Amino acid sequence: MSFIHDDFLLQTAAARRLYHDFAAGEPILDYHSHLPPKDIAENRRFSNLFEIWLEGDHYKWRAMRANGVPESHCTGDASPADKFEAFARTVPYTLRNPLYHWTHLELKRYFGIEDLLDANSARTIWDRANSRLASDDLSVWGILRQFHVKAICTTDDPAEDLRYHEAIAKSDCPAKVFPTFRPDGAFRVQTPDLFLPWIEKLYESSGISIDSFSDFLAALRKRHDDFHAIGCRLSDHGLNRCFANFCSEDEAAAIFNQAREGGIVSGEDYDRYASFLMLFLGRLDAEKGWTKQIHLGARRNANTRAYQQLGADKGFDSIGDTPQGDALAAYLDRLDQEDMLPKMVLYNLNPNENYAFATMCGNFMDGRTPGKIQFGSGWWFLDQKEAMEWQMNALSNCGLFSRFIGMLTDSRSFMSFPRHEYFRRTLCNLAGDDMEKGLLPADYTLVGNMVRNICFSNARDFLGLPL
Repeated sequence: MSFIHDDFLLQTAAARRLYHDFAAGEPILDYHSHLPPKDIAENRRFSNLFEIWLEGDHYKWRAMRANGVPESHCTGDASPADKFEAFARTVPYTLRNPLYHWTHLELKRYFGIEDLLDANSARTIWDRANSRLASDDLSVWGILRQFHVKAICTTDDPAEDLRYHEAIAKSDCPAKVFPTFRPDGAFRVQTPDLFLPWIEKLYESSGISIDSFSDFLAALRKRHDDFHAIGCRLSDHGLNRCFANFCSEDEAAAIFNQAREGGIVSGEDYDRYASFLMLFLGRLDAEKGWTKQIHLGARRNANTRAYQQLGADKGFDSIGDTPQGDALAAYLDRLDQEDMLPKMVLYNLNPNENYAFATMCGNFMDGRTPGKIQFGSGWWFLDQKEAMEWQMNALSNCGLFSRFIGMLTDSRSFMSFPRHEYFRRTLCNLAGDDMEKGLLPADYTLVGNMVRNICFSNARDFLGLPL
């Protein structure tokens, strides 16, 4: 039997029935990804396995560095074939790391390759995969058809234009593709070398001259409107921690002006400015009925030397240990007091905080919107089998698991759609084990429909995307 077989991860008869009868056939709604809209608009074709698989994958780079692979073969100037071979040599050392599962699941689903990847099989797998990549089935649009992708939400900076989304909307792309409003650049008042050029780009994209803080807010609102017009219904923030040190607009304007003039913004002032901005952006989302996503708990760019040499998102981030509960409660409560609390998905990166997040969501349900505040699926370092189970158990114990909106890829790679299959198998194994133990009824209609809804329709109904 091959390593990736029909019943992979499904350890009971109930799990197997749940997966094959209720989960496997559901379409994919990938509501949070980092896929490049340009590649989708142009229906990109990939020349080799490096381009589609290794080009921007910091999960793989971390493993390779840990195995003694030099930076030249991770993010550096080694040839694509040499980088792939370095990864292939690393794969046998990833046993019990989720990369081992993902690697072989992806090779089978995209290329029909069942061989285990290692130094000996690398050249054959490279040649077989590259030959398959020439087919229409493995262009970007072919992949979307093959994996029954109904919709994708990309992650988009409001300072960038939306021309690729406009092109996709006019094309024959088989999936709906929507932008997600991710205004992280608006928060960078402590780094003028990043903040000031970003403001200039925001001016260019919005057409609003930014001569004051009120102009800045108007430009953000204008871009929010532009995103909505093309189908965006989600925003997103990547924050190490939540902000709840609220200040007035005049105080926020003074901090903004200080940053515009190249002044040093203190940590206290940064907290106040960011807190104001989070309220402002939360109100915009509430006005339009959007869903706000907040990713909390990372410790980013921990390695200063690597950050200076390579930049962000290169695999030098980890789980942070900042307590989130008090500030998150204050932020949600402030918007709720104004009756301006949008639907939200809260993603937690520190498993110590799982029960704090799961119970916090229950504080702000409004009795009108089912599952209004979602405890989001396992994220980043927690998007593997064990940690997905931790998240699902915390949600089940403290909230309504049946309202859960399920999995996403959070990926920059078009090879990541089997992550949905991986999640679905994990979900079915968890529920099936409970059925076998008598902890859930032996009612496949009841439990199976819950599984089916978590796989697709809960997200479709909750997010309100124009599908």
